[in-house]
Amino acid sequence: MSPVSLPQRILIVENSRSYAGMLSEAIGSTLELPVTLARTLAEADVALTTHPDIFLILSGLVLPDAAENAIIERLSATALPLVLVSSKYDEALRDRVVGRSVVDYVIKSAPGHLDYLVWLVQRLDRNRRIGALIVDDSASSRLMVAELLSSYGFRVLLASDGEQAMAAIELDTGIRLVITDHEMPGMTGIELTAALRDRYSRDRLAIIGISGANKTELVARFLKNGANDFLHKPFSPEEFFCRVSQNVDNLDLIGTLQDLATKDFLTGLSNRRHFFEIAERRLQGLRNARHPLAVAMLDIDHFKKINDTWGHDGGDIALRAVARSLQAQMRPGDILARFGGEEIAVLAGELDVDAARAWFNALREHIGALAIKLPDGRGFSLTISIGVLVAAPESVPLSLHAALNESDRLLYLAKAGGRNRVEISLSPFQESP
Repeated sequence: MSPVSLPQRILIVENSRSYAGMLSEAIGSTLELPVTLARTLAEADVALTTHPDIFLILSGLVLPDAAENAIIERLSATALPLVLVSSKYDEALRDRVVGRSVVDYVIKSAPGHLDYLVWLVQRLDRNRRIGALIVDDSASSRLMVAELLSSYGFRVLLASDGEQAMAAIELDTGIRLVITDHEMPGMTGIELTAALRDRYSRDRLAIIGISGANKTELVARFLKNGANDFLHKPFSPEEFFCRVSQNVDNLDLIGTLQDLATKDFLTGLSNRRHFFEIAERRLQGLRNARHPLAVAMLDIDHFKKINDTWGHDGGDIALRAVARSLQAQMRPGDILARFGGEEIAVLAGELDVDAARAWFNALREHIGALAIKLPDGRGFSLTISIGVLVAAPESVPLSLHAALNESDRLLYLAKAGGRNRVEISLSPFQESP
């Protein structure tokens, strides 16, 4: 699986101060990634030594202390993804380096090249969080595609047949891209594509078929069986990169659209509508299993005063900090959502009254210990109040709406009782006969 924390720094090696500054500003302001500038190859060496968090190099080909070949040779030796940015187009150079030691070769004079570079940096950054599975019975073909995908930042996995591929995806939920050959013993690429698409939707998995066979019908057969794309062998590294990037961009776009529909923009928590969709299923499962559950409403105390004192930006920072802290404390199966304003709802399974009291008080204390930091260095703390309705196995809520209304009433009592406290009650609702 991808590491929790990944290097984030970009190294720009460029002789022109103005261009380096323009590129740095475009990347830093749009992607919020740290950038280090080097005007010579010697400065680049120092940067690579002093900044172990560099994951990508963007380099020009004109430096005062090194010739073109020396620049490429030295920066390629780092094994970091390398993008060359040049004021002139050299087809012989492009053919020699792209797809081998260089990810891309970008011309400064091309329309929109800065936007393209920003997109490219973002794509290479995001690729590191994506598992790419190569399925091919040919070891040499697997190695060739693996080298390309690795140079683009993907975490690469290999399988020699369809059965291995199915098993790998079952074990590794980080696999989002499958590139499969067609001509394989046992399960063909088309059969593997159909089997994968039967289990995994297009927002979960992108599938690209490849084949060296001169059969025009293969394209349609792959696509009709669920593939997102198809490539004929042999293909150029640039074509391969464009096709792969287009498909993972589509995965990102689908994920973004889903987030817009299901998540609160400010905090990243589930929104009210999505909470009801997923919490109803969770509640039903706990009810059927006769497990206790807790439904809670949380509210930041004196939130209007926070906005009045620290501004609405300060209030937004506080909300995001509370949301991140609560997310970190949730257990598998717990559901958290922003209901609006400073109110947050929680559905937590398998908590009786005593366990719920201890757990929600721990949440309250954890939030109370937060140090909210503002961009200007100032800071403040805050507290929350919580109303918790616990439903024992023999006494379950008639509906999620009823449970939330009761927890909201308990939240009001917690506020009225002095704030920074938990008001908890056993469910008064009885299961329907």
